[in-house]
Amino acid sequence: MNATQHTFPKPSAEYTVRDQERMRFATNYFDWQARMVLPHVGRRVIEIGCGLGNFTRYMLDRDLVIGIDIEPACAEQWQRGFPGQTNLMGTAMDVTDPAFLELAEHRPDTVVCLNVLEHVEDDVTALRHMYQVMPKGGRALLLVPAYESLYGPIDYNLGHYRRYSKKPFAELAASIGFRSSMKYMNMVGCLGWWMNAKVLKKTEQSEGQIKLFDSVIVPVLSRLEAAIPPPFGQSIFAVLEK
Repeated sequence: MNATQHTFPKPSAEYTVRDQERMRFATNYFDWQARMVLPHVGRRVIEIGCGLGNFTRYMLDRDLVIGIDIEPACAEQWQRGFPGQTNLMGTAMDVTDPAFLELAEHRPDTVVCLNVLEHVEDDVTALRHMYQVMPKGGRALLLVPAYESLYGPIDYNLGHYRRYSKKPFAELAASIGFRSSMKYMNMVGCLGWWMNAKVLKKTEQSEGQIKLFDSVIVPVLSRLEAAIPPPFGQSIFAVLEK
């Protein structure tokens, strides 16, 4: 078992869009993600959980970016958000749907799935589909929340089925056929998430928290973690190669 599975009411589309919009304040955080992820991104990309395009904007120079999101409202706003970009294709789709495998006809060499897998009830099928849609040598790049012990009200309200631990996650990836490398990201966020989940019992992240973290902590922390790999973190960044 990779992680404890939780059950919850599915967040409304309005809640999902609102959370995506709130995260737009985290510009330094997305820059940090981009510095980690982009060196591994190829030319033809499927972005799972494209949302409103907070990360898509870093990949506009690619030959093709196919953005999928389970929420039609997000997929529609994503398509409207990049007018004139002829290298983008967007649609509402579930990664566990067999129709996802039809995207193989576009010859994707990379799947980007950042802070999304925890929202998928059947994560095994999701990972298997990522594996099957790419040729040999393709890469799935994932960012997932770390440590089941940090699971709290914010996870629940965001629709997180689980958080992950490194070793079981690597074993799951290997069982599908991936070779993996993984590292922690965001030590300070780990402590903040613990405080919100276990002490303050917060039900969502405030815009104030996001702005403070992004403007004051991320610029320093990202440089520190680039120089010294952190021993723990709020998230796990995984590079899975077929």
